[in-house]
Amino acid sequence: MEVFIIIMKSIVIGALVGASVGAGAARMFKAPSVQGMGAFRTLGELNACAGDAASHFSFGLGFFFNSWASAVGAGALTQDVDHRVIPNWAAAMLIRKGRRPEDTLHNPKKMAISGAIVGVIVVTFLNSTASAIPASLQATAVKVLVPAANLLINPIMPIIFWLAALDAGKRAGMWGTIFGGVAHLVMGNAVPGIVLGILIGKGVDDGGWNKITKTLLTAVILLFVLSAFFRGFDINLVKAFHLDVPEWLKDLHKMLGLEVK
Repeated sequence: MEVFIIIMKSIVIGALVGASVGAGAARMFKAPSVQGMGAFRTLGELNACAGDAASHFSFGLGFFFNSWASAVGAGALTQDVDHRVIPNWAAAMLIRKGRRPEDTLHNPKKMAISGAIVGVIVVTFLNSTASAIPASLQATAVKVLVPAANLLINPIMPIIFWLAALDAGKRAGMWGTIFGGVAHLVMGNAVPGIVLGILIGKGVDDGGWNKITKTLLTAVILLFVLSAFFRGFDINLVKAFHLDVPEWLKDLHKMLGLEVK
């Protein structure tokens, strides 16, 4: 009876979330100039698959394993379910041979229906398997699935996105390589930096160095500087050169409540 209730709730939640995510993902291609950072990243990842059904499916599949491990081991659905798995699998289901992304991925109604179907299947599967697997097997499943998912996220996914940046043109490849390298040093994963580099490169290709592209470049640089500071990258960088960390820098970190090792 308990499993039946979980399945019924999962169907309802999966349908609502899937429809919302699918329509939202399609709406991003027609959205105004101002969007949230979450939408910004999802849009970049969808574009990186270049409207290829196999690419959308394989991209979502990698994060599905990580989500499955989290559901089994911790009993929680991660953001990857609605952020990466559902929109990419919904796009893969719509984009078939002879169908253009403009008629499928960019259509909010079609993506809402496709997302609802995918959401029902994915959420129901994750919740039902997580509740059905004995506790003794949960630890084993986590030990197998998590390392595999981590290998996909880093280094496989950065390589795929870097190749996409190089394929997008000289400017996109250059900025993707620069920001990807910085993102790997600061955040430990090059994907966010490569996606931002692609957007800057393609923006310059389309409109030149106008006010929008200059503002975007400035915002990205500021983002990396702040991220590096709050992660303590500046202190680690000074130590890497075997130099003494200035006391004022330590005091600044401590004043902001940041740990200084």
